[in-house]
Amino acid sequence: MFISAIGVDVVFIMHDILSNLSNFSHFFQNLKLVPPSTPIAPKKKMSKSMRVLVTGAAGQIGSFIVPLVASGQACGPETLIDLVLLDLPQAQDALKGLVMELDDCAYPLLKSITTTDSLEVAFKGTNVAFMVGGFPRLQGMDRSQLLQKNAEIFVAAGKALEQHGARDCKVLIVANPANTNCYIMASQCPSIPKENFTAMTRLDHNRAVAQIAIKKAVTAGRVKRAFILGNHSNTMVPVVDNVQIDGQDVELDAQWVKESFTPTVQTRGAAVIAARQKSSAMSAANAAANHVYDWVVGTNDWVSMAVVSKGEYGVEAGLVFSYPCTCKDGKWAVVEGIEFSDDVKAAMKKTEAELAQERDIFKSF
Repeated sequence: MFISAIGVDVVFIMHDILSNLSNFSHFFQNLKLVPPSTPIAPKKKMSKSMRVLVTGAAGQIGSFIVPLVASGQACGPETLIDLVLLDLPQAQDALKGLVMELDDCAYPLLKSITTTDSLEVAFKGTNVAFMVGGFPRLQGMDRSQLLQKNAEIFVAAGKALEQHGARDCKVLIVANPANTNCYIMASQCPSIPKENFTAMTRLDHNRAVAQIAIKKAVTAGRVKRAFILGNHSNTMVPVVDNVQIDGQDVELDAQWVKESFTPTVQTRGAAVIAARQKSSAMSAANAAANHVYDWVVGTNDWVSMAVVSKGEYGVEAGLVFSYPCTCKDGKWAVVEGIEFSDDVKAAMKKTEAELAQERDIFKSF
């Protein structure tokens, strides 16, 4: 009897549903839960594309940068990428393997891949250039010898960019000594605006933010307005006088800043090498992508960029000097009106003098 009663109830329920089906249909259409009669149009095809060059692409940092570019984390999530990978002739087989991996990732934004050992091919029509390849500092090599080796590379690169690159090409120098390599390359490109040449101090910036976040037990995204002044070397000046967390001013312990924070940021690269027997790669690639993304897409905070000085804050014009910057519509601007302490001003003079010395060494070659 129990089963029979259930069966009768089901029959009556089904009858009610079927007899009122049209009412249900109108009800759900009014709620807009029923799909429209015409299919939803696919997303508009993206027409914007960029030709992006990564030099030294088969190396440690280059092979970390490449997937960030291909996935939209460097030039934005709506930009198609024509990727150009440049490296030495002996690295071409390694580049073939890298291309296989890129293919296997099936990146939606990756339009084409070109591998080459030719500067002419690499720079032809380039819109963004990650200058990662450089001569590493070998044991026993002094800074002037390192500068001379890299001068040869960046003079050649600058000439190739001048002859074959797009006039609006954005250039980021990653290879060290980054600031002076940037100065050298820009000097070979008279027809390309100096504003288009930048060097990477974003890794130092990120290191500074991370140390503050660790000290204050917050996530790094909550820390704002830390920045780096000067050269990408151990004379750099990490500045924390304007730091905010969640939009509120924060006062950091002066002794901690002097004895722990500043030397940690200034020597972090050496500490990484000592720990892993290799230089920073993942963090350097991440910083390079951060730098270009903010430059192309825009910023919502102060970021550190080494740019050709126009004399801001009394720094000699023409030197490639790191400043706090903001970016909008593909252009950077140095943050104005910051009041620096006497200690910061003195440190700025020291790092400026080092940059002037490096420039003069290059001019003496």
